[in-house]
Amino acid sequence: MKIRNLVLPIITILFALSLVVISGCQFLTIPPKTSTTTVAGNTTSISTTHVTIPVADGTWQPLPSIADVVAQVKPSVVAINVKATVITYDIFGRAYQQEQEGAGSGWIISSDGLIVTNNHVVDGATSIMVTFDDGSSLAVDLKNVKADALSDLAVLKVDAAGLPALKMGDSTKLREGDWVVAIGNSLGEGIRVTQGIVSRKDVSMQDENGQTFEGLIETDATINPGNSGGPLLNMAGEVIGITNAKRVQTGVEGVGYAISSNEASSLIQDLINNGYIVRPYLGVSTETIVNNSYARWYGLKVNSGVRITAVGADSPAGKAGLQVNDVIVKFNGQDIIDAQQLIDIVNKAHVGQTVEMSYWHGPVEQTINIMLTETPKPQ
Repeated sequence: MKIRNLVLPIITILFALSLVVISGCQFLTIPPKTSTTTVAGNTTSISTTHVTIPVADGTWQPLPSIADVVAQVKPSVVAINVKATVITYDIFGRAYQQEQEGAGSGWIISSDGLIVTNNHVVDGATSIMVTFDDGSSLAVDLKNVKADALSDLAVLKVDAAGLPALKMGDSTKLREGDWVVAIGNSLGEGIRVTQGIVSRKDVSMQDENGQTFEGLIETDATINPGNSGGPLLNMAGEVIGITNAKRVQTGVEGVGYAISSNEASSLIQDLINNGYIVRPYLGVSTETIVNNSYARWYGLKVNSGVRITAVGADSPAGKAGLQVNDVIVKFNGQDIIDAQQLIDIVNKAHVGQTVEMSYWHGPVEQTINIMLTETPKPQ
């Protein structure tokens, strides 16, 4: 089972001591409010405290009730437990198989048993068990798992009906500072709730493999191992993000990420409708030219760009005559520096779009126009 460096076993977290310096802060004083009650003819004054915050017009308003949101959505959040067989090595370098267990989260998107989670939660799983809020559990037929590594999204199907589905919200309406709630199978110990705010919107970041994720929501809501795939919700109980990572860096706390609902909604629908996500297709595998020694090893005439390592026979690249060891240096008006950049640029294009591409074939640089087609259906 593939575990991303950003998560351990579903989300990797480094714990570090940090020094927090606070200056110029003012404590919020909450004045008590007095009410009266009458018992057996005796009137008693009772002092009660209501947590309120000042707003722009000078009035005070109560903090939002996290409990109301949790009561509304918790029945729709599930714990996901997986088993996977991995190859490990002993001290003598001998390979052997070992079973590993992992935990993640998911949420019900339709009443007939469709559940959304992260790809890295179920990637490589040999068995998947979904546990609902009432304590009941159902096994997932692995044939009913539709997943996509590039978006880190997956849709599971369980044999159930009448399930309480969550509604997807509009993440474009979020503002920095808006309250959000993260719910998930934290630490693999059952559904847990944390709250925070939207720290940033439309964030881009790379994982340990150099894969770029865009359109993320950054939040300070606590994200722990097992939260991956769980919903990030607004105060209306709508899913505005899918928790998928936490920043791994010594001294950094309270920096979690979620795939925004507006980025995810069409991709989830593709998984439901097609079983895979439709993307533009060039049809090459590439690797980055890292230095002059690399270029000399492969007999290349250029020392930057990406070297083609494989070409699909019926792909746009194959039909255009590209070959292994050709070096792509420009695509759709952008200089190509590394392999992940090319993937990102192709994914941002459109099916049916014709783009200009420059590449080196031996000692000759060529420029061609190539039309991108639709990704082939997975076998």
